[in-house]
Amino acid sequence: MGNEGFGPYILYETSFGLKITETLVVSWIIIAVLILSSYLLTRDLKKVPRGVQNVLEALVGAVYDMVESTMGKNRTSFAPYIGSLMLYLAFANLAGLTGFLRPPTADLNTTFGLALITFFMCHVNGVRAKGLGTYLKGFTEPFFLLTPINLIGEIANPISLSFRLFGNVVGGMIIMSLVYGALAGLSKSLFGMSFPILEFGFPVLLHVYFDVFSGLLQTFIFAMLSMVYISGSIE
Repeated sequence: MGNEGFGPYILYETSFGLKITETLVVSWIIIAVLILSSYLLTRDLKKVPRGVQNVLEALVGAVYDMVESTMGKNRTSFAPYIGSLMLYLAFANLAGLTGFLRPPTADLNTTFGLALITFFMCHVNGVRAKGLGTYLKGFTEPFFLLTPINLIGEIANPISLSFRLFGNVVGGMIIMSLVYGALAGLSKSLFGMSFPILEFGFPVLLHVYFDVFSGLLQTFIFAMLSMVYISGSIE
């Protein structure tokens, strides 16, 4: 539903102009699943972990280790943000596997919104770490004539971050749509019917790459770049 375009598919518009898009609904579903799962999986934690708790602690530990190795030991306070970001992006990128949910990350509004969160975290934490004067002075280095280039570079960060994720997700969707269309046409040519015979089985390998591998890879890249940008603004 609404997979053909690049913009948000409007499901409902209220009488006062509020538009409920497919992106919003799918995001709400993902957030609800994450909140419910977090509650159910952590409501009975033990001092001596076992079963699912072992897996959860391993995942949390992996996120903290990744933040520590990328940003430094004294910046593990960013781990909750990075972990939450990765969870949402992983579920959002894999939403297309359901066959009826459009990945929220196929909407530039979503990826740009997430990139803006990272952008503001960079500058807020940069000011907190260095002070406003020292932080602003950093844009004039190494030579004050380079200030416009430094500012353009900062503005380009959230743009490139959002378009990278958006482009990869949408690109995969377009390729899969073309594959399904080609297989449907081939099925009709070979068997004289529009029943989706060839669409069963063959696209699975492509889904593994474009939805699973590429989706998780882009999640990792987005998180890594966010850590690099935030760490760079503080140093």
